[in-house]
Amino acid sequence: MDNRQAMGSWLSGPRAAMEESGADFGYRGEQLGLPEDGPNSIARPGRRLGALAVDWGLCVLIAYGLITDGYSPATSNWALLVFFVMSALTVGTVGFTPGKRLFGLRVVALETGTVSPLRSLLRTLLLCLAIPALIWDRDGRGLHDRFARTVEVRI
Repeated sequence: MDNRQAMGSWLSGPRAAMEESGADFGYRGEQLGLPEDGPNSIARPGRRLGALAVDWGLCVLIAYGLITDGYSPATSNWALLVFFVMSALTVGTVGFTPGKRLFGLRVVALETGTVSPLRSLLRTLLLCLAIPALIWDRDGRGLHDRFARTVEVRI
């Protein structure tokens, strides 16, 4: 192995180095028994972030217009509370928020397929803390999904 190859594997990261040496990681969701693409496949990060942006924007509008009446310093705190309530209720009942529906996503439990209200509360609480949602596993699930034993899939 020459220096260029060693430097290239370091810059590409550990996954690229392992794949170059022959390791097969498969596709996202393979370990969970989900298809590689199409309906019920793991939702891609771009769609997930887009749905989150739509949901957050909707909650900010609700907080700004209905709760704080334009008092902007308190709007973000109220928006977080509105987001918590909206996400916990909609994911726990129909499986998606308005943003997730707009982007063609839904949340399912790994064992049963439907998310119980308790799982929805746990998932939403961890999502509002933000840090668990920023740490992903190799399947693209955040820690909030892993702890709640849920996965976000395409419709």
